[in-house]
Amino acid sequence: MTRFAPLGLAVTLALAAPAALAQQAAPATPTGIAAPPAPAAPGMPAARPADVASIDAIVAALYDVISGPAGAARDWNRMRSLFAPEGRMGAVGARPDGSYVFRAMTPDDYIARNTKAFATMGFFESEKARTVETYGQIAHVFSTYEARHAKDDAQPFVRGINSIQLIHDGKRWYVLSLVWRAEDAKLPLPERYLRNG
Repeated sequence: MTRFAPLGLAVTLALAAPAALAQQAAPATPTGIAAPPAPAAPGMPAARPADVASIDAIVAALYDVISGPAGAARDWNRMRSLFAPEGRMGAVGARPDGSYVFRAMTPDDYIARNTKAFATMGFFESEKARTVETYGQIAHVFSTYEARHAKDDAQPFVRGINSIQLIHDGKRWYVLSLVWRAEDAKLPLPERYLRNG
């Protein structure tokens, strides 16, 4: 998954705040048990149950679905199925003048920006380390990534952090937001993010 020029989980900015699920849950009943969640928005592809059964599974699916050799078709419906209906993505990067820019996008924006690049360039993003915080049905995953043009490249061409917010609706995990920042000369990855925390 800089990430503005090289790539990352969203490839580049040029190529490339979480919202609620399609409907908000009904108010809690007197017993404190919420009503069942609303079904996914019409037109949302169904997720593979194994992809959304756990935090480990959904993070692995995020990395897997965008990775592949040049010209290999990605399963974009699989990617869409990992996100909440109003899920968002975004990239943070430094401009040459030292200022910073944030590019927000939907999963479909990401797909549109990167389909052409993936047709001519191999891209394999993998997770190097992870820190997870959970509370009830919410989770925050700080996932250190490495990206390579070929699966067996000795060194990644870019590294950085994917900040992933997840929510569980009682049946499965969803990605609410995914924001990434690539490492650069002025912002090396701290040692604590190079090992599991």
